Order: sequence, then structure tokens, then C-alpha cells
Amino acid sequence: MTATVVTVGTFDGMHRGHRDVVERLVGRAAAAGLPSLLLTFDPHPLEVVNPAAAPPLLTSREEKIEILAETGLDYVAVLPFTRQLADYSAEEFVELVLRARFRMRQLLIGYDHGFGRARAGDVSVLKSLGKRDGFDVEVVQAVEAPDGHSISSTAIRRSVAGGDLDRAADSLGRLYSVGGKVGRGDQRGRRLGFPTINLVPPPRKLLPPEGVYAARVQTPRGTFGAMVNLGPRPTFGDSSSGLEAYLFDTEVDLYGAHVRLEFVARLRDTRAFPDATALVEQIKRDETAARSALTVLSVAGNVRTAQNATGTARPAGVTSISSSQ
Repeated sequence: MTATVVTVGTFDGMHRGHRDVVERLVGRAAAAGLPSLLLTFDPHPLEVVNPAAAPPLLTSREEKIEILAETGLDYVAVLPFTRQLADYSAEEFVELVLRARFRMRQLLIGYDHGFGRARAGDVSVLKSLGKRDGFDVEVVQAVEAPDGHSISSTAIRRSVAGGDLDRAADSLGRLYSVGGKVGRGDQRGRRLGFPTINLVPPPRKLLPPEGVYAARVQTPRGTFGAMVNLGPRPTFGDSSSGLEAYLFDTEVDLYGAHVRLEFVARLRDTRAFPDATALVEQIKRDETAARSALTVLSVAGNVRTAQNATGTARPAGVTSISSSQ
């Protein structure tokens, strides 16, 4: 690998603040005539250094790479986060990982970033190392949401966990989503006249509160509107939590396929009904409400597309590097 322009972080959620860092990275790399490289970690560092404090994930490794593939990055490197890596000092991390392995010549970091043992590698330490070793350091300030608060993964987790999907979407710059493989269910929805796909979320993925949602589902066969049940099926005495979606206007077979479910709006709580007939009548009302929510989303999306019609096209992909320590 030639010399690179690098940014480092967990980037959980790939929210608007993270995207600002990536856009600056890509621009700086292009100006220098060097490839851009984003270095991230798997698992989340807190899973290693303090498992009890490790947060649920906004994006799994696969989801993160999928989002990054839509940017102008040249490379994404996923570094296994181990106890040995956690014990590196900031200087060791810069020398052994960033410079020796990835040939870093320039570094972009967030204003509150820290790495190395006890997160000692803050802005002042990195600038000092850069001055000594001959690499440039640029610090990127926080991005604010429309209501003025700084965007952060922690704040977005609170929004998702509390069911405030609009606020989460504002900070993410996209609908909150979950990707996973379609598994086989018990076919109960099909018998009721509403065949569903059953989605298996990634481990440790943060989900919004249980309930019924309007959603958009991206599949290998196209994108479909849907209504989703997240949680148990109390009408049938099933207390296990599941994630199942009824896709509108299609009967495609998606067993085994990877899909991405985007939460559009919460429609109601999950609750028990007297019998299957009453449940079916409610599902019909849910479908009407879900289709209405998707229509509103479509209109808003068309307005945003028109407003951004002069924007530049994004490059097609990114090269992913799975880096062993």
C-alpha cells in the first residue's frame, strides 16, 4: 500500500458527523493525490475493555461496510480489537498500526477522539506525535442536528431505544435500519392472509421498542413497502420476540436472502386480540396506516431529491480490508 490519508474510529451508526469526517477525508486525500483509508474496529472496543459498559450497536460490521460503500472512500480496514491492541500506548498505536501497517501520511480525527491505552491519544498528543514524526493532523469539529444538539452515537441510541425514529433519522441522515438474513417462521401470517418474512437481526443490534411499524424493505428483488411486527405474538400466546414484515404488492420468495428493513413510522403497541378474526381486522387497519406513512415518506423524499438535484454523484464502491493484528 502507498502512503495514505487516514481516519480512525468505531463509527457506530455512520451518522452525519461521521459522514462529515469521511467527506473531509476523501477531499483531503484527493488534494494530496493519495488514497483515503478509514480504519475501524470489530468488536466494539468496550466489549473488550469493559464489557458491562458496551453499548448495543447501531450498525453491525456488515451494515457499516455497506453504508461506507456508498461514500467516496478508497479503503476500509477492519482491525480486530483485542486485549493486546487495547494495551498499546497512543505512540505504539500510531507507530505500529497507522504508520507501519497503513503508511499513514495524514490523519483526520474527530474533536473528541482518543485512542491507545486509556484513550490517552487525544488531539494534543497526536499533534505532538505528528510534528515529531512528520504527519499532518486535522481535527474535525462536531456536527449539529437541526435542533442545535451535537450529533453522537450515544444520543442516537437514546432516540432509537425511546422510539423517537424521526430524531434518529435526522441525526443519521437516513432511516434507522436493520439488516439480516430471512429465516423460516411458523407460517402463521400466511394462514391469516398476510405472509411475512422473518428477519434475524445481527447480534447486539439495537432495535426500537416493540410494536407495529411502517417500513421499507430493500431486497435482492427490489424495494417494497411493508408493515412490521417487532416483538411477541400475544394473540397466539407466543411470548418470544421476533421481527417479521408483510411486504406490500409482492409475493417474492426471499428465504435465505439478505435484506435491509428501514423503520419509517411506529403505528401502535403490540397487544393481544380476542381471536384471529379481530387480529386480521386490525392488520387491515395497520396496512392502511402503513401505506399512508410510506406515501408521506415518498413525497418528502421527492422534495429532498429536487432540492439536492445539483449534488454530485457518489463513487460506486469501496475496497474493504479485513486486517489481522
